[in-house]
Amino acid sequence: QVQLVESGGGLVQAGDSLRLSCVASGLDFNKSAMAWFRQAPGKEREFVGAMQWSGRPIYYADSVKGRFTISRDIAVNTVYLQMNSLKPEDTAIYYCAAVRFGSGQATASRYDYWGQGTQVTVSS
Repeated sequence: QVQLVESGGGLVQAGDSLRLSCVASGLDFNKSAMAWFRQAPGKEREFVGAMQWSGRPIYYADSVKGRFTISRDIAVNTVYLQMNSLKPEDTAIYYCAAVRFGSGQATASRYDYWGQGTQVTVSS
């Protein structure tokens, strides 16, 4: 059974940094594309970034490019989302998603597995 568990969310001020983690189990981690999405209240789920199953390339939404970085540690089956220079508009629930042999696409329906989400709140 595949399980994705996110952690690292919290309440921060604008300009601060956070690092989210997503631990995967029951998954061929080094053969899976890993992605981050987010959903703000009253809005649709939004693509943040994704890593192709091979580890490269990595794609980012324009809204986070240059501020957010995705990385992974295969040894601990974990993908990270380093978020710098946070803005109030980054406030959302952040979800980790995975699909075997995925190419890192931005469409949520392409992903088979999802975590429960972690809340990120950025105050101004």
